[in-house]
Amino acid sequence: MTASEAHTIRALIVDDEPLSRAIIREFLVAHTDIIPVAECGNGYEAIKAIAEEKPDLIFLDIQMPKLSGFDVLELISEPVHVIFITAFDQFAIRAFEVHAVDYLLKPVSRERFDEALNHVRKLFAAKQPTDTRKIAGSFQSSGPPLERIIVRDGTNVLIIPAEMVDYIEAQDDYVMIRWAGQSALKQQRLSELERLLDSRLFIRLHRSYIVQINRISKIELYAKDSRVVILKDGTKIPVSRNGYEKLKRLLFNV
Repeated sequence: MTASEAHTIRALIVDDEPLSRAIIREFLVAHTDIIPVAECGNGYEAIKAIAEEKPDLIFLDIQMPKLSGFDVLELISEPVHVIFITAFDQFAIRAFEVHAVDYLLKPVSRERFDEALNHVRKLFAAKQPTDTRKIAGSFQSSGPPLERIIVRDGTNVLIIPAEMVDYIEAQDDYVMIRWAGQSALKQQRLSELERLLDSRLFIRLHRSYIVQINRISKIELYAKDSRVVILKDGTKIPVSRNGYEKLKRLLFNV
């Protein structure tokens, strides 16, 4: 490998606007150390391309249909640098607040583009990739409760409406989401997901379980000072003392 090859930065362009992708491609011509390896017009394509191409840098549009740029970030497990592309200032400011690499406000100017790349080069040399999960989590925490849970399954993406979820179970650093007789594993702590879900719809009944309130059929005494809730599909979920107190307050206003 030559010295120039050793410092090559592999870039992925993700934007649902063909013109925006073309402009970035044109601006990159002057930067021979940054090689575009693929282009994506939506978040689904991006997840697949990230897994296959393993880019060092992603030019990532925020406002995209179905999967936003922040949704894509949540599903990235590989270390990577990110430059956000946005038409809205509030998203750009939020990205800076959570220490994103940089952002490009549409319409993108060549001078601002060059400045962002110089920033990336410094971080690339220092081996300081963007903490993608932290950015995604920060964005979600500042917004409304989750209306859907997004799960990566290899190069595929599952979108599960929150209202369809029966319960969620902690499994080490993962959670298992159960809905409509199906299940999926997501790499996330149960406590993190609890903070993002609508507390009017979900309740933490046990250190390992979150249950959708509307799925609860009845509460039964399992042993002395030990209870379970039985869901409408017959599933039994253990209830801790603290969980039972929360359930009583919710159901009986006590």
